[in-house]
Amino acid sequence: METWLTEKFGLSVPVAGAPMANVSGGNLTGAISAAGGLGMLGAGSAVSAEWIRTEGAVAAATGRPYGIGLMAWSMANRPEHLEAVLELRPALVSLSFGDYSQYVETLQAAGIVVATQAGTVADAREAIAAGVDVIVARGAEAGGHGRNAIATLPLLQAILDLTELPVLAAGGISGPRGLAAVLAAGAAGAWIGTAFLTCAEALTPEPIRRRLLEADETDTVYGTVFDAASRAGWPDEFGGRALRNPFYDRWEGHESALKSDDAAHEEYLTAVRAADSTASSLYAGQGVGALTTQPTAAEALATFATYTTYLQAAQP
Repeated sequence: METWLTEKFGLSVPVAGAPMANVSGGNLTGAISAAGGLGMLGAGSAVSAEWIRTEGAVAAATGRPYGIGLMAWSMANRPEHLEAVLELRPALVSLSFGDYSQYVETLQAAGIVVATQAGTVADAREAIAAGVDVIVARGAEAGGHGRNAIATLPLLQAILDLTELPVLAAGGISGPRGLAAVLAAGAAGAWIGTAFLTCAEALTPEPIRRRLLEADETDTVYGTVFDAASRAGWPDEFGGRALRNPFYDRWEGHESALKSDDAAHEEYLTAVRAADSTASSLYAGQGVGALTTQPTAAEALATFATYTTYLQAAQP
């Protein structure tokens, strides 16, 4: 099945790997692209421009198209991130979570396709006004940062009714059945993160992998506790979906106090450094229950490639 996503980037599977900070380095990005999807480098706000250049070069070494995800809210303080991306010239750049409008034309002038993640119809309207090339309809089921306003399927339908731009679906798409469902609804492909969290090429530490493999679909929670603890600078309007743990339970409802609690901040940072799942953030979506192994990215993508079976089964 050909879609805008497969035709634009020469893919064999209509899947883009979500740009997950601290997970999607050059190896995972390149492996997804080499296997026929569109790998996306997760350039978090804390990485250096040199990290982007180095990991981007790793992703580009496959010779296949790849993308980079940037945090719009941090761009004003990290202009070097944009400079590094313009040097690399990936096929696609995702600018999300903040005011990205001033960067769209600059990226497009460099021949880069520009995407943004929309968590509401209002977000999608802003994306259209900003002139982006593709919209990612990111539902509340999705892991990591974004809005918790509306589920993937109703959001996807609403955005598809709103615009002729290509729309990718994100959130809760854990396997080929989910991919078939969003394609049948009219999406140009899926934007998938959680399914790649435990891939061999991911940056995910082993203790975190074990916890992810133990989790089921009811183990995630959405909020700003981990952002308050990290002091990374995330705007409060964009919380994150992650696995619930004792640290989260202790601070839920006390986020304002947490922002100024130095001991808790240090506890969180220590847990992150130690890959301690009881106190660090394990960002994952509601599809986490489908994680049972640690496949290669190619193996994970091959599973999604069987989506045509389910599309055919739906035919009369």
